Amino acid sequence: MSRTVFCQYHQRDAEGLDFVPYPGELGKRIYANIGKPAWSAWLAHQTMLINENRLSPRDPKHRAFLEEELVKYLFSGGAEKPAGFVPEA
Repeated sequence: MSRTVFCQYHQRDAEGLDFVPYPGELGKRIYANIGKPAWSAWLAHQTMLINENRLSPRDPKHRAFLEEELVKYLFSGGAEKPAGFVPEA
């Protein structure tokens, strides 16, 4: 049986995640407050950030940047696209 959460990203009830997707307190916050559709949207946004900015998940500075963008994207609505980003047609 799936669980339902009030998704802070979409501001409506949504199917909750099956597991804590991120380590620490932030992961617990995501698990409790973010639905599957919002998490999928973040993963797509994260992939775009990694590709457009040529980030390495192994670099601590890049990981810190991605975590900051994660919080902005899911909880603040303030995440930005990379400079010069043009979505595929």
